[in-house]
Amino acid sequence: MSPPPVGARTDHHTSASDHYDVVIIGTGAGGGTLARHLAPSGRRILLLERGDWLRREPENWSAQDVFVDARYVSPDTWYDARGRAFQPQVHYFVGGATKLYGAALYRLRREDFGRLEHHDGISPAWPISYDDLEPYYTQAEQLYQVHGARGEDPTEPPASAPYPFPALAHEPRIQQLSDDLAAAGHHPFHAPCGVMLDAADMPSSTCVRCQFCDGFPCPLHAKSDAEVHGVRPALLQPNVTLLTDARALRLETDASGRTVTEVVVDHGGERRTFTADVVVVSCGAANSAKLLLASANDRHPNGLANGSDQVGRNFVFHDSQAVLALSREPNPTVFQKTLGLNDFYLGGPDFDHPMGNIQMVGKSTEEMYRGEKPIEARLAPTGLLRDVARHAVDFWLSTEDLPRPENRVTLVRDGSIRLSYTPGNREASRRLYRQLRSMLGHLGMHPDHLIPRNAYLRTEIPVAGCAHQAGTCRFGTDPATSVLDVDCRAHELDNLYVVDASFFPSIGAVNPALTVMANALRVGDHLLARLDGTA
Repeated sequence: MSPPPVGARTDHHTSASDHYDVVIIGTGAGGGTLARHLAPSGRRILLLERGDWLRREPENWSAQDVFVDARYVSPDTWYDARGRAFQPQVHYFVGGATKLYGAALYRLRREDFGRLEHHDGISPAWPISYDDLEPYYTQAEQLYQVHGARGEDPTEPPASAPYPFPALAHEPRIQQLSDDLAAAGHHPFHAPCGVMLDAADMPSSTCVRCQFCDGFPCPLHAKSDAEVHGVRPALLQPNVTLLTDARALRLETDASGRTVTEVVVDHGGERRTFTADVVVVSCGAANSAKLLLASANDRHPNGLANGSDQVGRNFVFHDSQAVLALSREPNPTVFQKTLGLNDFYLGGPDFDHPMGNIQMVGKSTEEMYRGEKPIEARLAPTGLLRDVARHAVDFWLSTEDLPRPENRVTLVRDGSIRLSYTPGNREASRRLYRQLRSMLGHLGMHPDHLIPRNAYLRTEIPVAGCAHQAGTCRFGTDPATSVLDVDCRAHELDNLYVVDASFFPSIGAVNPALTVMANALRVGDHLLARLDGTA
């Protein structure tokens, strides 16, 4: 296991009778960031994490173990709308899903905060503006050591400070692609990435710029995840305690139903309860909704904070596609995730509606194909798959999913999650794919560029791959149509907050992690004022 920091307070210090100023359930992008922000206040904080420290082991860098054997995926069973079981691609560790994310840390565009008309429906406006969140985006970029370059992406919203670290340089094959895109009139940019890389002093750099980043755990602690930059620094404060292997079962309220009085936890098979002045739920969109629904009582018969019947509804999930383009020449790139393109984010040729984001992903390998396309790959000779990987240039396409009340989390009889979900905005997703295909097909400016008729392996990400889940406890000003107020406090309870991607009214088309981190800092300022009696 990755040991906690020296001097950290962990479960052996915790008493079931202890009362805390704040209990935070979940240690991912929301909960881990919030803990870091609150820790210097001296307030007594308890972090509850369902998982454990992710092991540092050789398997961290094994594509076979990570992508084929799913070594780090939770054994949870969820059910779809028809009652069919599936295994969601969720991860329960200190640091949450960020332990295996790609560390692509994008800001939402300014337009994403307003009402946007899409081909298949409306993306609703947020109750706060981009300007309200901008200072916290800047803080989050500094906290998570984001590398990037301002001014390259014409859709980029204004920022109050430059990126804290210079952009990651493209390797030759990706630089060639970037140059070709620019020459064709496009606007490629250096993708914002959270890694602890010192390119000017590689012998001392924590990050070694390896190929095992996107989707892999980092045994070097070189990826800017919520364990490294959130939980570990928080635990250096004597007032912060972490309890691992602690799954929150339900939240109890007082007789009025207005105040959460107890957090009931299964700790390694033992039932324990904890009390706090403030309770923060940061379990991820599906599991946060599950916890609130499982906490139904006489005052909240449909689930906690669910008088509006909005808890669990409006589940959104990027309409994502992993696309592989075959280049005539080999692609020896090691760290490929350095290029992005937003030229079609808000529209494009012959299509006046938003399409989405294009970015590079980690370099594919033979083992990844066997994990992602097991039936097709089983029939393919090993040498063929190896040759495909050698020539592959890999892209990730994200289109905004649109919130629909019928896309929702509910509970089955045994308390497991039922995820009823039908993807939306498919025409925009198809258009984005066609734009990429056409764009690459016209880059034959040199004989060693992409083959004239590109061959593709295209994988649409199923609902089980729910890394970008959001929207189940949306915030807003109207308690009839939202679960949380603008401070992410439940409308119906005075000490319950939800701080993860659940609060999103819409998801945009870029990775949500930085927005979750920025919002955690924003809510953290509110909580500090509340605990000091100034809010």
